[in-house]
Amino acid sequence: MNKQIEKSFILGFIISVLVMMTGFIGQCENISDRVFRLHILANSDSEEDQLLKMKVRNRIIEYSQNIFEKAENKLEAQMFTDIYLEEIREIAQKEIYDQGFDYPVSVELTNMYFNTRHYNNVTLPAGNYDALRILIGEGKGRNWWCVMFPPMCLPVAEEKQELAEVLNKTQMGIVTNVNEPKYEIRFKCVEMYESFRSNVNRLFSNACNKIDCVFTQFYNI
Repeated sequence: MNKQIEKSFILGFIISVLVMMTGFIGQCENISDRVFRLHILANSDSEEDQLLKMKVRNRIIEYSQNIFEKAENKLEAQMFTDIYLEEIREIAQKEIYDQGFDYPVSVELTNMYFNTRHYNNVTLPAGNYDALRILIGEGKGRNWWCVMFPPMCLPVAEEKQELAEVLNKTQMGIVTNVNEPKYEIRFKCVEMYESFRSNVNRLFSNACNKIDCVFTQFYNI
């Protein structure tokens, strides 16, 4: 009887944790749906390439200020980015040349996985985020990231104030209370869940692509 009670207690505890985490994960996924990020990859980890990455960052942020100040929501931010995508690439490339390097640069709108990241006074949970991705040269160096919408990258931005305009009260509590032990544990759980989901989606996508290739070859016979 005692063992049955113990098992029931453990099962009830596990169910309670799962229910709690389901709600927390849902809020974190909603945060990623409301945020548009900037991600810049340096050519390498050399001091020169890392410095170049920051020079490119400064130019992109300076140029983007007028673009993202006009955006009233994430979709508009993505739309404006898409319109000016080639200009953004040209500005990044010019800065690279001006600094005496000949690396090519690629710029794209993408949806990519981020681990839990700290940015000044806020923390964004792990997950898949829409992002403007800039890859310098081979893109094998440390990356730099920030948030383009809400415009937290801009010099005059107040991180919490900007986020409060797009996140609800519960979500603001999540991104601004990372130092509390319960949030640290939850963020780690979300990171494990999102990493697993991202890997599964990638494997499924690769499998589908292989199947498409098989069917294509079959119909071409």
